[in-house]
Amino acid sequence: MFHLNSQPSVGHNRARTMPTSSAPRLLFLCITLLSHFHSAVARPHHLHLSVQDVATVEAALPARHRAKAKTTFFEVDRPLRPPRGSSGPCSTLLLSHSFALTLTKPPVTAAYSPPSCLRGAGDVSLAVLEWRADCHGVQYDRIFGVWLGGAELLRGSTAEPRPGGVTWSVHKDVTKYASLLAAGNSTLAVYLGNLIDDTYNGVYYANLTLHLYFRRKAQSAPPTASAPADLILPVSRSLPLDDGLWFVVQNGTDVESTRVAVPANAYRAVLEVYVSSHYSDEFWYMNTPDQNGPFREVTVQLDGDVVGAVWPFPVIYTGGINPLIWRPITSIGSFNLPTYDIELTPFLGKLLDSKEHEVGFAVTNAQNSWYVNANLHLWLDPKSSTTAGGLISYDAPKLAGGINSHSLDGIDGEYRATASRNISATGWVSSSRGNITTISPSG
Repeated sequence: MFHLNSQPSVGHNRARTMPTSSAPRLLFLCITLLSHFHSAVARPHHLHLSVQDVATVEAALPARHRAKAKTTFFEVDRPLRPPRGSSGPCSTLLLSHSFALTLTKPPVTAAYSPPSCLRGAGDVSLAVLEWRADCHGVQYDRIFGVWLGGAELLRGSTAEPRPGGVTWSVHKDVTKYASLLAAGNSTLAVYLGNLIDDTYNGVYYANLTLHLYFRRKAQSAPPTASAPADLILPVSRSLPLDDGLWFVVQNGTDVESTRVAVPANAYRAVLEVYVSSHYSDEFWYMNTPDQNGPFREVTVQLDGDVVGAVWPFPVIYTGGINPLIWRPITSIGSFNLPTYDIELTPFLGKLLDSKEHEVGFAVTNAQNSWYVNANLHLWLDPKSSTTAGGLISYDAPKLAGGINSHSLDGIDGEYRATASRNISATGWVSSSRGNITTISPSG
């Protein structure tokens, strides 16, 4: 349940914990921020402090807390360590670029060839993609994405700059993309839509590096069930573009799609979905009934049929609500947005006809806008040129739920949003590994 109430919260002043000279300024600052938050609740997409607001905050802080040097931001995550006995790292700088006025311009691209140390995908014990960037000046947080051969490897938000500058890094485990990294010559594309004008002058300087670790000869490869896919197909837009390679879903009836063909010897298929919310739907989980409510669902369609659904995690970017909250520790998923897997193996019987099939994306109740694309991970039978499959059962009832709201004066009130979805599919695949039945619940 989400409650709207026009009464402001009451703050407590602990004067003894702060210098006397700074107490009045901080008290004024707290009142200002509370009033800003209260006025923004009715329109969640306005939950950003302006540049002027942030400058006021910085000026009101005690001198010892003002940013004079570069601030290092970080997202709490587990450290990435290679399996015991691995060799490496073998590190390769993939891209170094300064993102100035890049909004509505083509992604930055670079030719990619597998590093000389990468002999084959099966030798990789750990692959880490490192994004390291900094920025000086005035700027908002920006979304960025990294694609290789059209398949997305990383999506994240930038840190929101401070007067003394900011720096941050992301280390993402990309071992599951080993076959893509080893596949051959391709195009690396990076999009970070940044704006430069008289007010916003912050330029993002970024380096993208690939670190590879390898199994020693005595080490065995992972079991087939847990090994990375043999082939990864992009389910995204194609270059050239004046934007990222993601599809842009602008409303609740918009369906964005492309066509893919699956090799005839595939025995497993998993769709990895990337999704992020922006503009009017950045804070979708706080939306009121007149803004389509606080529920969103990303649906995946195969030839027009809904075969999976994602209920996205509410990621708050570094400039969201109040930048002071995310300094220096940012919110969960802000630098490395989560992805969502949908098991499509039960539908392989339909896909193994060597024909193209349409994969589409929609967002329930969407407002402008959502960025969605996916990677289709495929496991191939090395002992056969063809596999066979069939769908045993499939059930995808429509989404159930709605919004009940109550208000006596049209200003104060409460509303309750409910939703329920259950998609299930069962299918079989026959390959050199035997006849395997897969049950795929989604929802």
